[in-house]
Amino acid sequence: MRASLLFALLVAAPLGAQTAGSTPVSAATSADMARALRVLRANPVMDGHNDLPWRIREDSAHPRDVEWYDLRTRTPGMTDLARLKQGHVGAQFWSVYLPGEPSDATYAPNGTVSSRPGYARVQLEQIDIARRIVARYPELQWAPTAAGARAAMKRGKVASLLGMEGGHAIENSLEALRQYYDLGARYMTLTHNVTLDWADAALDTAKHGGLTPFGREVVREMNRLGMLVDLSHVSPGTMSAALDVAEAPVIFSHSAARALVDHPRNVPDSILARVPRNGGVVMVPFVTAFVSKAVKADDDSLEAQAKAARQRAGGDTPAARAEVARWRAAHPRPRATVAEVADHIEHVRRIAGVDHVGIGSDFDGIPENVVGLEDVSTFPTLFAELAHRGWSDADLAKLASGNVLRVLAEAERVAARLKKTRGPSQATIEKLDGRPVAPRAAQ
Repeated sequence: MRASLLFALLVAAPLGAQTAGSTPVSAATSADMARALRVLRANPVMDGHNDLPWRIREDSAHPRDVEWYDLRTRTPGMTDLARLKQGHVGAQFWSVYLPGEPSDATYAPNGTVSSRPGYARVQLEQIDIARRIVARYPELQWAPTAAGARAAMKRGKVASLLGMEGGHAIENSLEALRQYYDLGARYMTLTHNVTLDWADAALDTAKHGGLTPFGREVVREMNRLGMLVDLSHVSPGTMSAALDVAEAPVIFSHSAARALVDHPRNVPDSILARVPRNGGVVMVPFVTAFVSKAVKADDDSLEAQAKAARQRAGGDTPAARAEVARWRAAHPRPRATVAEVADHIEHVRRIAGVDHVGIGSDFDGIPENVVGLEDVSTFPTLFAELAHRGWSDADLAKLASGNVLRVLAEAERVAARLKKTRGPSQATIEKLDGRPVAPRAAQ
């Protein structure tokens, strides 16, 4: 999840100036916090999604400079070593995100590639940044297997794995998919915000009814490799099609419950009800518009105001922005709460079961925070809230890391079995979908 252009450009006042009143952090007591901390000391958090590599890439003063963005200090973002320790983070999927929006300037009319970087190049750069982050700090440990992650956590390290955010990076190539796995990617989100040649995205037009035949082959090949199939960002049709095909547990690396907030990035109950049979896990995020009805409604109103302002202003962009800023000043922005995040976790538990829920914060990829969940140090606040609601120690441990470690281990077992009977897939999108497609490249 990246900050929306609308939010970044049109919200003129600082967030605090837009917020009405104060928002309580949690109903939890000191006893609840003490119990949460006891559980997390024994069962640290395994977070499904953190965008630190992209934050470093996009740093305005020192882009891509892993050495300058020193995690031993208090960083300008949401993640550093001290706060990871304070938050009892024991394992992290570092997101190796890249934008999926097409660029007409990337491919020249004769089919040659321009100097603008393409998907594969940017994906490799992001993997390089993430691997350099992990290599730089003894506190982090490269651990691309479930057993390795457990061992690292026992040693007090932050087990580090990679998650690719968007299947556009494979450029319609199973060979590329296999190379990304060899470089350490342990999940791939089938789409980001753009519908691909083989899979429909949640925030774009559905063109395939879910997955094409090549898209289903992507899922099968991921299962054979042991790469987790991530269904965040995809359409419900793609979720359903992937669950039909998957031979191993899937994940939703950062998605909430659509029954509570009707956002297209959230998971419908019909899909949640299918997750137990698959064995997967839904990792609830701290994205304010996903977890709070009030924030989602405010986003909708802001978008409508911006659209109307642009229409009235014609081509006068400063005038449109000024009009939206006046509206914003008169309509204080609501804040999402820890209780709302807990509501989504409990809803997933109610529909899918306690064995199928986890945490996917989206820290360093979100433009604003849930009150009380400002950075990686704050995970205990959420666990204290759930302890206050009566969650047992055993169930809190499953939420923290037990469920996703089980899913990763099962995906590895399935892959070992499948490799005994299946070699690398030789399928192409041209053969399966009947249409040659030139890859698109990232902006």
